[in-house]
This record gives sequence, C-alpha cells and structure tokens, in this order.
Amino acid sequence: MRAGTSIADALRSAHVLDGGMASELEYLGANIDGPLWSAHVLEDAPEKIVAVHRAYIEAGADIIETASYQVSRMGYAEVGLDPALAGAALLRSVSLAREAASAAHGKRVLIAASLGPYGAALHNGAEYHGNYTCTFADLIAFHADRIKILANANGQESPDLLAFETLPSLVEAVAIGQALKPYPELAAWFTFTCVDQEHVAHGEPLRQCAAAVAAFPQTTAVGVNCTHPTLISALIAELRAASDKPIVVYPNSGEGWDAQNRCWTGTGDPASFASQAADWLAAGAQIIGGCCRTRPAHIHQVARLFP
Repeated sequence: MRAGTSIADALRSAHVLDGGMASELEYLGANIDGPLWSAHVLEDAPEKIVAVHRAYIEAGADIIETASYQVSRMGYAEVGLDPALAGAALLRSVSLAREAASAAHGKRVLIAASLGPYGAALHNGAEYHGNYTCTFADLIAFHADRIKILANANGQESPDLLAFETLPSLVEAVAIGQALKPYPELAAWFTFTCVDQEHVAHGEPLRQCAAAVAAFPQTTAVGVNCTHPTLISALIAELRAASDKPIVVYPNSGEGWDAQNRCWTGTGDPASFASQAADWLAAGAQIIGGCCRTRPAHIHQVARLFP
C-alpha cells in the first residue's frame, strides 16, 4: 500500500467518488439476493464487477471502491462458507478494481478498499443502529483481521487506502483506531451513517465521532455515507467544525427502502442529486460520490461540477 502521507496530500484536492456497487450489479443481471450481497459476485461473475468499476470511471470517477463491503471471515462463517475464502476474496476485489483502473488511459484512479462495519457481517441490518452484543475486543479483532490482510498485500492486490464506511457509532470507530495502531503508515478514511443533521445512527454527535477519528495518524479524510442527501449540507458543517481533514460524502440516491414490501420508494433523479452535490461542494466537501441506488448517471452529473 502506498504511504499514507502521499494519499493524504492527494485527497486535499477535489475528487469524484464512484456510486453504488450492489444495485448497479443488479442492473447488469447479477444475483445479490444472498446475505453477502455483491461479495457473491466476486466468486460468481467477477467480470460484472470490473464492468461496474469501468462504468463509474467513464462517468468521471477518479476514486473507486472495491466490492468488499460484506467480505470478512466472520461474515463468511455466518453463512456457512470457509472463513479462509474471505481473505482471498478481499484481495481479489482490489485486483478487479486495479484491472478496471488500468483501462483509464493515463487518468490516475485511486483504489479504496471498502470495509463495512461489524454489523454488516451480521446480515441483519445492525450497521444502521450499532446496537451490537459483542465486546470492544471483538470489534478490534474483527477489523484487525481485514486490516492485516490489506496491509500485507502487494502489487495489484494492494489498495491506495482503506475506506471504513457506514460506521454507526463512536465505539466502533475507536475500535478501528486500535486495530490500525500497528500500521501507522496506512491511509484510511472514516465515514459514518447518520439519522439526522447532527447524529450518527447510534446516537453520538457526528462532530464527536469525526474529531475522534481525525486524531488517528492514518486518517486522510472524514465524512458521511449511506445517509439521505437532504441531510448532507448540515452534516458537512458538523464535520468542518470537528477537524481540518478533507471531507468525503456519498449519500444514498434519495429513495427510501420499504422493509415490509421489500422495495425502494421515491425517486433518485441524477440531475436533482447533482444539484444537491453543488451545495455540498460549496459547503466544503472535497470528495463527492454516491451510495445506495446511485448509478453512473448520478456520478456523471456530479463530475460535471468539478473543474
């Protein structure tokens, strides 16, 4: 992995991040119904993952996230798979992103290894409230396992930075900081999922969470993801008050999930998303992309806002 200082410098300029992975894989015909979501596709149809990465790069993204949000030894064991497969899948996700980026015709594309929270490995939506029954030591061990794999990766399997995302709580962020301690040279960003204009999903103030992770030597950016776009401008103000780190935001499309009927509701118009993104850029966000239900069309509209 590249030295964290060089990535930190790179992230202080404006960047376009990619959009949703799992939903885009669905549009390509991939089956993500299983508990591992897009991680299933790493095994079954890796060429579709490369196609999604390339679509986002062509749309204007110069940072892409790997298809590894749901990949962990614990998560694989939870669904009856050999936990040893998780490490190989994690490295494969980086290689696929590198393969896609290699076709960018001289454009520098950064690879961020997507690392979901502990709750994502439980496959029960716990990442959206953070009320886990595990110990603090369990949280450290969970994150340390994946960090070690990526920290020791080389060549095509080595990401530029680690993206700890959809974090619901301060305690999990602090646990990740503990897990990162043996690797001061790594680069990472931390993004939280929020329920209103001030608080993360578990209830702590975003300002407190951002200040805590900004103190880690590995932190290159702080931000918010998997959150309704109408909350983002206010949340950027909270992030700016917490630290001077670059700010990364990648909210959902604006559609809502109807858990009872298992369907999405509302609309996710790319032009409307870009109009809001202009406000986020003006408010101080340096890195802007999309999360659930955003597509290359959304990212193309966002990219048009950047010089």
